[in-house]
Amino acid sequence: MGSKSNGGGSSNGRTRVGRYELGRTLGEGTFAKVKFAKNVETAEHVAIKILDKDKVLKHKMIAQIKREISTMKIIRHPNVIRMYEVMASKTKIYIVMEFVTGGELFDKIAAIGRLKEDEARKYFQQLINAVDFCHSRGVCHRDLKPENLLLDGNGNLKVSDFGLSALPQQVREDGLLHTTCGTPNYVAPEVVSNKGYDGAKADLWSCGVILFVLMAGYLPFEDSNLMELYKKVIAYISNF
Repeated sequence: MGSKSNGGGSSNGRTRVGRYELGRTLGEGTFAKVKFAKNVETAEHVAIKILDKDKVLKHKMIAQIKREISTMKIIRHPNVIRMYEVMASKTKIYIVMEFVTGGELFDKIAAIGRLKEDEARKYFQQLINAVDFCHSRGVCHRDLKPENLLLDGNGNLKVSDFGLSALPQQVREDGLLHTTCGTPNYVAPEVVSNKGYDGAKADLWSCGVILFVLMAGYLPFEDSNLMELYKKVIAYISNF
């Protein structure tokens, strides 16, 4: 899965992982936390995703983590978060990634509502460029949403979080994917049909929803009841 780290060493009272000095926590989820870190050799700032091995094993997430790492290794694009290296200790897995300072696109939309057309166009073009590149490498993201689109210090979009991504070997003999996943408001209707779906086309549906949100400032399909939400989506596409 990658090189072994020297564990959590300490320098000047700060925790060290390999050549990285850990700083503040940037985010925390059920299985992982993301910390700001500095490469002590180059002074470069990075983000390190720290996974607890016991939790990963307990929740049978090894395959998902390996898939995320495999995906990020083959995706090198200016609008995709870069993974630099993977390290491991006895208890932790460390994924070292590009650090961006502009926050989530979701936060920007939540703060100001719909974007100006020129700005929305720029973000959408960058999103499509990144998604097209991923698809050219056989990778489908499967969880595209504004929360997974980060902004760097220059306002450029960076696609992140490939935890639900699909690689070519996951496609079945019928040429389709069959795992239902993603975020309900952004998921293509065929993903929840249990009949199989084209991962690239499902990603493009999500991109379309994101474009609507950028331009309108709200979701095209929304309901607190999941089944009612899917009914709205299906009613919409049945008009075509």
